[in-house]
Amino acid sequence: MTSRGAARPNGQSQASKICQFKLVLLGESAVGKSSLVLRFVKGQFHEYQESTIGAAFLTQSVCLDDTTVKFEIWDTAGQERYHSLAPMYYRGAQAAIVVYDITNQETFARAKTWVKELQRQASPSIVIALAGNKADLASKRMVEYEEAQAYADDNSLLFMETSAKTAMNVNDLFLAIAKKLPKSEPQSTSGAGGRSRGVDLHEQSQQNKSQCCSN
Repeated sequence: MTSRGAARPNGQSQASKICQFKLVLLGESAVGKSSLVLRFVKGQFHEYQESTIGAAFLTQSVCLDDTTVKFEIWDTAGQERYHSLAPMYYRGAQAAIVVYDITNQETFARAKTWVKELQRQASPSIVIALAGNKADLASKRMVEYEEAQAYADDNSLLFMETSAKTAMNVNDLFLAIAKKLPKSEPQSTSGAGGRSRGVDLHEQSQQNKSQCCSN
């Protein structure tokens, strides 16, 4: 699986630096994790998306000024029977998106559990984003925007409501995460003080070949 190039929002066609980050998606089954990734990576939406088995791996890039941020995205299965596998995917991740369905209060409660687990077991510097998906179904809303925003503020999370169906805020969410992640150059580290560096592919292309998943 390859990135479709770096022509993303707020980006430029040429970038002098490439930084690579591992990002994991977590959340209850059927909240739209795979749909968000499919929309971001391929610009597509499938009304009937099959449940993920185990995890799926995709890549996509966004451009920030002179830096291309390449995301290695692990889309994990939401079913309870796969929960024990989750640490294998979020271990070493620099970013995580915890997804819930705005029409289902239980998925919001489950999202809080995932956030607690990440805060307890993932990297201390991990950038966590909370995504209230299915914003196109606002008439069926069960989780208020203000409630989720307050929770995100209390836990220092990025927060956006998204719609994989209409593409609302999907690119913006990944772009916001990219901006929070540390880049190697000092002028690119705003909001990321003290976090571990991203991988500069120009310096470490050989090492990365052995780290990348080719499935």
